[in-house]
Amino acid sequence: MTEILSPKVLVIGGGPGGYVAAIRAGQLGLNTVLVESDRLGGTCLLRGCIPSKALIHAAALYDEVRATSEAGGRFGIRTAAAPSIEWSETIAWKDGLVDVLSGGVATLLRKAKVRVVDGWARFTDAKSCIVQTAKGEIAISPEHVILATGSSSLELPFLPFGGKVIGSTKALSLQEVPERLVVVGGGYIGLELGSAFARLGSQVSVVEAQARILPQYDAELTDPVRKWLERQGVALHLGAKALGAAGDGLEIETAAGERMVLPADRILITVGRQPLTQGWGIETMALAMNGPFVRVDDRCATSTQNVWAIGDLVGEPMLAHRASAQGEMVAEIIAGKRRRFDPAGVVAVCFTEPEIVSIGAFPAEVQSDEVVIGHFPFNANGRALTMDAAGLGGFVRVVARKADHRILGIQAVGRHVSEFAGEFAALIELGAVLEDVAGTIHAHPTLGEAVHEAALKGLGHAIHI
Repeated sequence: MTEILSPKVLVIGGGPGGYVAAIRAGQLGLNTVLVESDRLGGTCLLRGCIPSKALIHAAALYDEVRATSEAGGRFGIRTAAAPSIEWSETIAWKDGLVDVLSGGVATLLRKAKVRVVDGWARFTDAKSCIVQTAKGEIAISPEHVILATGSSSLELPFLPFGGKVIGSTKALSLQEVPERLVVVGGGYIGLELGSAFARLGSQVSVVEAQARILPQYDAELTDPVRKWLERQGVALHLGAKALGAAGDGLEIETAAGERMVLPADRILITVGRQPLTQGWGIETMALAMNGPFVRVDDRCATSTQNVWAIGDLVGEPMLAHRASAQGEMVAEIIAGKRRRFDPAGVVAVCFTEPEIVSIGAFPAEVQSDEVVIGHFPFNANGRALTMDAAGLGGFVRVVARKADHRILGIQAVGRHVSEFAGEFAALIELGAVLEDVAGTIHAHPTLGEAVHEAALKGLGHAIHI
């Protein structure tokens, strides 16, 4: 027997966009149903941000301990033997974190009185769908639909997933640390995972078609990452093309036109992600598209009335916190509030070693004679020196309009600079000027003093350089 539901709001997808939208809708008293075919949490929690950062942390700790067993030790600390790693226990620890967080999402949804339906929704028109569950079919006819189906990893047609060719999801659940890992794609996903496996002992090679790693950032920001990778023994093949599996590895064509085979036990493909638009009946909903993405306006409204779309489904940047912000906003619009999605900036974080955090304008994106740039190196920051975080050339950089000192962009590269993300976002969103930062007392000794000093440098009177 088919159960029939007619909620005020139907959310498709339980990731950071969908579950946040559902929770906020529930908080606002809206009768809300969320449909998810997998566990709650989406790509971010189950296969992306959380598990990858857990493994990155474990790999960094292992690498630090290993360094104490080498000649000279580390900070005067020496161990008699190199550490070992029980990879299955590391994976179990990572999976345990995912379990806790996914369960936490379920608890929050129950607290907000959101009904969760476990199954795959297939729409027959814009306001009608059928969900096949373990207990039978459920027909849902909501007043509003919020589409938050997320994205999936891109495959290369000549290197389909299978065997030794894997995507990031598989890389996070490998049964063993590969002895030889070739990463195709020098963006943030490939370098985050490649860095982690390099620290765990893998021989890592990166194949990137562009002339630089992390091409979305400027060379000044990426140089410290490149130096760390080279110091770690990671082979960078820049300006190179992956041609296909050959022999026991991957055949590539180098920037010089030479063909060679990189031996590999695993070939990790990290060339991007694509919106998940297939398999749930998008063709029945009369949605206007913007290339591969669903087209929305500044309220995340689609071309079909009372159908909303958020997160990776609607375009770049594909970031969990952007999806969450959109989800919260759409729930409030449905509840009658006046909202629109027009952030001054969306902060991005790259968890390589060292980390990169950025928001707003880069120096190359503005007229050099119309801005001032404050640049402060971590080798002049006491806290960075105590953390051995200054050796690769990390820094904080502030881009401000010369006329009124309004901060247009701010970036940093260095160990643990991801923790700057909140301050950077607040400065941009609140329209801060250099004098605001200069007049804010930053605690000593912290890395944050570098933000203060970068603003002072922009004003022409840095203290510690």
